[in-house]
Amino acid sequence: MLNGTKTIQNNPLVKQLPSATVFTNKKFEVVYASDKFVRDFGFDSQLVFGKPINELFTTLSDNWENTLYNCLSNSSEHLNVTYSLKSEADAKWYKWSCTAWLNDTNETMGLIIHFNDITEEKLKGEKVAKLQSLLDATCEISKIGVWEYDFMSDTLIGCDVIREIYGVSKDYKFSFDSAISQYKDGHSRNTIAMHVHDTLMNGKTWNEKLQFKTIKGKEIWVQVAGMPTYIDGKIVGLKGTLQNIEEQIRREAKTKENELLMRTLIDNLPLNVFIKDTESRKILVNKSECEYMGVENPDQLLGKNDFDLFDKDVAQISRAEDLHVMETLIPMLGRETTSRTKDGKMVTFLTSKIPLKSNNGKAQGLVGISMDITDLKQKEQELRDLINVTSQQNKKLVNFAHIVSHNLRSHTANFSMLLDFLAHEKNENEKVKITEMLTQASDNLLETLENLNEVVAINTNINLKKKPVRLNQRIASVKHNLKPFFTSNEARIINTISDDVKINVIPSYIDSILMNFFTNAIKYKHPDRSPIIRLETKHEEGYTILSISDNGLGIDLNKYGEKLFGMYKTFHDHSDSRGIGLYITKNQIEAMNGKVTVASEVGVGTTFKIYFNEQN
Repeated sequence: MLNGTKTIQNNPLVKQLPSATVFTNKKFEVVYASDKFVRDFGFDSQLVFGKPINELFTTLSDNWENTLYNCLSNSSEHLNVTYSLKSEADAKWYKWSCTAWLNDTNETMGLIIHFNDITEEKLKGEKVAKLQSLLDATCEISKIGVWEYDFMSDTLIGCDVIREIYGVSKDYKFSFDSAISQYKDGHSRNTIAMHVHDTLMNGKTWNEKLQFKTIKGKEIWVQVAGMPTYIDGKIVGLKGTLQNIEEQIRREAKTKENELLMRTLIDNLPLNVFIKDTESRKILVNKSECEYMGVENPDQLLGKNDFDLFDKDVAQISRAEDLHVMETLIPMLGRETTSRTKDGKMVTFLTSKIPLKSNNGKAQGLVGISMDITDLKQKEQELRDLINVTSQQNKKLVNFAHIVSHNLRSHTANFSMLLDFLAHEKNENEKVKITEMLTQASDNLLETLENLNEVVAINTNINLKKKPVRLNQRIASVKHNLKPFFTSNEARIINTISDDVKINVIPSYIDSILMNFFTNAIKYKHPDRSPIIRLETKHEEGYTILSISDNGLGIDLNKYGEKLFGMYKTFHDHSDSRGIGLYITKNQIEAMNGKVTVASEVGVGTTFKIYFNEQN
């Protein structure tokens, strides 16, 4: 080659070089080229020689020429140029290693350029850079730091988040031993040391919440995790994450404190409090609810619905209420409800159910509050009964006062009149008649006083005690005492009452009651038939009910119903009717906390039902 100005035939040694290599003159024209160079870049071997580099590689940067001239001017330097070759199919990157080409007299003849394919290295570098960028962004956003420890070189590295947690500058050099010592002495430091040892020895991974001290001595809670790193199946170090969870721990502590406060509050409320999900399953219950359900632990109720805890009819009512509240989002406030537990216990509650709304405005369950008002309802009923009894007693007292006043006034007037007649009568025979009339009036007064005294005794005698008696025995006793009366009137009793039926009564009262109803049934018999008295009993809502039916004259209840049990009220033209028997009988029944009803049809007969209270 003459002064490097024109090409010569390709050098056989260069041609066989295993790398893509070219020799250029000072004008950067190709003088020699290896076959690999021609193949790698897809050149025509006849057109390569004599071509300037910039014509072969048309995408060179603007400063390529200065770079190559620098290499020519300083033969001791080795300069590198990165060149990218892109096509529709793919892209490749090459690194040009340039060095001066010298002759035997150390005169620069041109350049020797080696083309190294660095595509894979370039792609890996870009991938690593992207991953590092992604990791840095992830760490920054999540505030989770990553660290790695090389056991062989005893080096520990950490990202910026790690440095922020430690409270150190970006140029701080981590030490593994000092990193361990940053954990709080005691449980935290012992735990981290034990995990590190287990990981290095046995390849275990771990994740712990531990207490940590920053460089400035501030104590914080951190979440630290670690796992082994391997090379050729051998553990060579550790890598893991570190996160400052101080705020999270504080929030958790505050949440627990609030939960404890709420639990203390609802457990000490004198109310049953519960929360249900959309399937009416209980997800929270307080102490009062547990006590009502007869369980010691809330876990025995959680996850169960009303069908698991109550009878089907009670559960269906409760479920219907739940669905209405959750579908309409309208609270149910202060509704009186009755529940029956599996053991048959009936309880009355004042219940409120409030929809529990989620962020989308729909119900995700409900909050229930119930107050047991069973005792209150019982006292309310007792008060109502007392008021009724007091009202009835007051009416009786007023009525009794009117009767006493009227009857005694009538007797007094009668006595006064007869005495006046006696005082002015001259005829002895007439005086005898008036004296007889005075005697009869005296007897009538005594009878009236006895009747009134009996009524007073019934309503004021609180010392008489109720006792259980066999009803059939009392019936047989009364029937025996009335045997002549039954026989003379051809009366008979049809008794269907079982011998084991007992009633709780004052014995003297039951005899009087039976005797009065039996004598009335015969006394007011129908003229066309013999009297028949039918007896039967049944149990109903705490009462033993005795039915006494006759086939007598019957009573027009539309006309006399309100006066039937009044004192001195009669409803038939009967010579010995006094109108006191039913009044006294009713007082005796009510004195035993019972009641009496009547049904009658004129010309057919009458049925009295006596309700004997089984409980009090």
